[in-house]
Amino acid sequence: MRTVDGRVAGRRGQATRQKLLDCLSEMLSSSPYRDVKVIDVARRAGTSPATFYQYFPDVEGAVLEVAEQMAAEGTGLTGLLEGRTWAGRSGWQTAQELVDGFLDFWRRNDAILRVIDLGAAEGDKRFSKIRTKILSSVNSSLADSIAELQAKGRVDKDVNPAAVAGALVAMLAAVAGHQKGPASWGVKAAELRPALALLVHLGVTGRKPSK
Repeated sequence: MRTVDGRVAGRRGQATRQKLLDCLSEMLSSSPYRDVKVIDVARRAGTSPATFYQYFPDVEGAVLEVAEQMAAEGTGLTGLLEGRTWAGRSGWQTAQELVDGFLDFWRRNDAILRVIDLGAAEGDKRFSKIRTKILSSVNSSLADSIAELQAKGRVDKDVNPAAVAGALVAMLAAVAGHQKGPASWGVKAAELRPALALLVHLGVTGRKPSK
């Protein structure tokens, strides 16, 4: 791990760098991204702006680093599908656990994901790349599951696995990013999860789940 000027950061420097990132993450949860200033992050971390600039060129550079760390965690969502079956009651459990894992990940990382969505919507390719990295791993795993069922004759041959998987992942991402919205429609969180799981199961298998 190197500083902005190319020097290798020692253990203490790495700890300081991570503390700055942790403080930035905390601030993003309560302040608009563009209102966060270097001096505020440094003060919260108990250090100086000069120290901040040793590790990051600006706040945006630090935000991208936080986003990259979170994206690395997001690729682990594929573990929710590895070695899982979509047959019978086990298929219903697979759908439920995928939805639970997806929504939980979004809730834990809500602040930085909102920044990523904003940057991607504004056409910033760096943020778009990170968002794609998070979603692609789940998309590929779902597409593989659908293709496998299709090869066994359990899914219509005219179904495009990649298209269905992409639609399901887009749905999950959209709902996960607006988890507070359904409450205004009279939908409780406890009711939202099984509804999403039902749609995922129907999308993957083409059948209602066995409960």
